Parts: sequence; structure tokens; C-alpha cells
Amino acid sequence: MREQISNVIYGQKTKGRSTVYYDWFIMLVAIASVVPMMFRGALSMWMQTLESITVYILFFDYILRWMTHDFRMKNHSVWAFFIYPFTPLAIMDIVGILPTLGLLPPSFMILRVLRLVKLAQYSQSGRRVMNVFRSQAKTLCSVLVIAIAYIFISALVMFVHEPADNFPTFFDALYWATTALTTVGYGDIYPATQIGRFISMVSSLLGIAVIAMPAGIVTAGFMEELNKDLAEREKEKENKENGEKEDASDEK
Repeated sequence: MREQISNVIYGQKTKGRSTVYYDWFIMLVAIASVVPMMFRGALSMWMQTLESITVYILFFDYILRWMTHDFRMKNHSVWAFFIYPFTPLAIMDIVGILPTLGLLPPSFMILRVLRLVKLAQYSQSGRRVMNVFRSQAKTLCSVLVIAIAYIFISALVMFVHEPADNFPTFFDALYWATTALTTVGYGDIYPATQIGRFISMVSSLLGIAVIAMPAGIVTAGFMEELNKDLAEREKEKENKENGEKEDASDEK
């Protein structure tokens, strides 16, 4: 029974229609669950009902995933059930549900938006993107470290050099450095001296290079995932054709 449920949820052995229907159903429920967030003030009875029904469906999905996680890990020990609540996706799932269930203060209601993570969890394209980030995690972390280091250094230089009226606190300098590195430049905080403007120009130019690196990494990883899927489909097609030929020869 649990193995059948696992196959419907994860589609590990055969991704049949039941798996596809289940994926679409949960994605639609996740989208419907955030509709009440689009309205201010007291919710109508219909919106409250929609909120309650969708949350309990998502919570039921969380329980099903928990009770079949050993099939997902291909490890039927107790450790498989213990580790699931601490996986990133499980944490985001339960954190997005708890505010509506009243187990978190009202100030945490914004966390309901995490329910949309289901779209990446059940969508094939979303799973590809997640696999890309997982496989390229070390490289992306290296780029992130470089970006953070440059933001800190440029903010420190600007904070020390510029007048206190332009950058009252170091956080203001960090805010400016981040917007300059990403080439956004809101214009609410800007340098007034010539050297400060020169630093801003350099930050903007380097920002293009730093931001372009992860984009290229993710694109290359995504193309690799697409090629893997294509190779798996061709292999499945060949196995199916070979099986049909063997059945035909056996009949003869």
C-alpha cells in the first residue's frame, strides 16, 4: 500500500497518469491556497473555506510524503522517517502550513507564500531547476562568496571615504553596494565625491561580470539536465521497442 502511494507521489518506478494527475492537483491546490492572501481585511466565508480546505489537503500531502519517504530514499530503516522533517522541502512545506493551523503567531502569516514551492516540487521543469542548483551548489556558493566579499569591501571603502550625510550607517553602505553590484541603482543613496563615483562605476562594471557568472552556470546545468532527460527517454523507448520485439518473437 505504501509503495503504491509512493509511486503515485514520486513516480519512481513508472510515472503513469495517476502521478501526473496528482502532481497537477497538488499544484492547483497550492495556487488556490494563496488566493486568500490577495485580499485585505477579514476574509469572507468562501475565502476562509478555501483556505481551510487547501491547507488540510497540503498537510495530508505532507503526511503521505513522510510515511513513504523510505521508498524515496530506498532505505527502509527508521532513519528515513526521522530525516524527512529536516529536509529543506519538508521544512518549507510545514512552515507554510503552520500559520493557518494556528501553530504560529499571526505575524508569520507571510510564510504561507512558501506553499508555492509545491510548484517546483511537483513540476518537471521545477525539478530540473532544483537538480541544477543541487548539482552546481559548490560553484554557485563560490560565486556567492565572491559577491558578498566584494559587496562588503566596496561598502567599507565607500563608508570610510564618503561624508556621513550620504552614508549615515554601514548598513546604508551595504545597501548601496548591493544595488550597485546588481546594477540596479535605485538612486536614493549615492556617492557625492569624485572618488566615490569612480568606485560606483567600478562596482557597476564588476557587477555585470559577477551576476553573469551564476546565470551561465545555471544555463549550462539546465542544458545538461535536458540532455539527461532526453537520453533517458530514448533509452526507455529503446527498451520498450526491444521488449515488443522479444514478445513478437516469442509468439512466433
